[in-house]
Amino acid sequence: MRKTITFIVTKDCQLACKYCYLIGKNNKERMSWDVAKKAIDYILSHEDDFQDEGIIWDFIGGEPFLEIDLIDKICDYLKEQMFTRNHHWFDNYMFAFTTNGLNYNSEKLQNYIAKNKDHLSITITIDGTERKHDINRIYKGSGKGSYKDVVKNIPLWLTQFPKASTKITISSEDIPYIKESVMHVYDLGIHDVHINCVFEDVFKEGDDLLFEEQVVALADEIIDKDYYKDHVCSFFDESIGKPLDPVYRNNNWCGAGRMLSIDSAGNFYPCTRFAQYSLRDKKAWIIGNIEEGIDQNKLRPFLLLDRCTQSPQKCIDCEVASGCAWCQGENYDAAEIPTLYQRATAICKMHKAQVRANNYYWNKLYRKLELEGLREEFEENRPVSNQEMC
Repeated sequence: MRKTITFIVTKDCQLACKYCYLIGKNNKERMSWDVAKKAIDYILSHEDDFQDEGIIWDFIGGEPFLEIDLIDKICDYLKEQMFTRNHHWFDNYMFAFTTNGLNYNSEKLQNYIAKNKDHLSITITIDGTERKHDINRIYKGSGKGSYKDVVKNIPLWLTQFPKASTKITISSEDIPYIKESVMHVYDLGIHDVHINCVFEDVFKEGDDLLFEEQVVALADEIIDKDYYKDHVCSFFDESIGKPLDPVYRNNNWCGAGRMLSIDSAGNFYPCTRFAQYSLRDKKAWIIGNIEEGIDQNKLRPFLLLDRCTQSPQKCIDCEVASGCAWCQGENYDAAEIPTLYQRATAICKMHKAQVRANNYYWNKLYRKLELEGLREEFEENRPVSNQEMC
């Protein structure tokens, strides 16, 4: 297993995406080198407290690549320190980024990529067609869509990371464009699409039926045109839409508390979603800082979380509970009181709609494979998401 440690290097971004959960973005809170170095020194000098086999050093904003100089310095120092300390992470680490892709072709970023390419995971977010992308992913100030400025960098990205995946986010307004957007992303050369509905309570009456209609139409397109052979879409997964497995039924969905995030003030969080710029109605949940370390008492509630402690009984007994996700930070922010133990269920109808479309997909695909005598071949060679392999 790999631990994820996230540096919030900036809270600034060129975009003001309408569905972004980071509601407190600004251009003032930027991580300094002094804070970053102290965080690294604390983590690497407490090796006994971080026994995970490998490490993902994650960088987030805002837009992380606005701070490419700092990131480059951090990564150089990490590599040097993991080597000189003979740290067990030295041979098992990744630097991970999700970026809006706007400055992907900059000279500084390209030099950084060339230097670290064997240990890099970079996801460029493109929401689909220009029509869908520009509904939400707009420049701050002008409100202009960003699609054209992102899509021009996709070929370079795919040349460097041909197996890269992208992430498409669904909100109420852009549901009618799901099918065309996934197919457009495939046609751009991206074979691995992770797509999900926002966790916030934004969906209107009837959105679930329109959502199901779009995902069924997408299923038809993927199967009828044989994209299923070498493309992945996270909407279609045989493990979802079943009663909870008796063995794993009480597992927590979210990794909050087993991750670690650091902000520009040197505060530690159990996940980025517990930093103040991520929260609408609650106070930040700080579990320590670079000077005093991690406060185990403030971390402990996260380590005790499981499905049953935070879910209503209807969710535990639900016949299609498997694969129904939640965000621990959204649970906390949406709760009636400041608690981790109240699960937000705003996406219940959307999950059930996805399950119906998912069942349609696998029933249709296996009928096609049986008729063509190709089921065994498909089982042996089915495409796997890069993120699932991590």
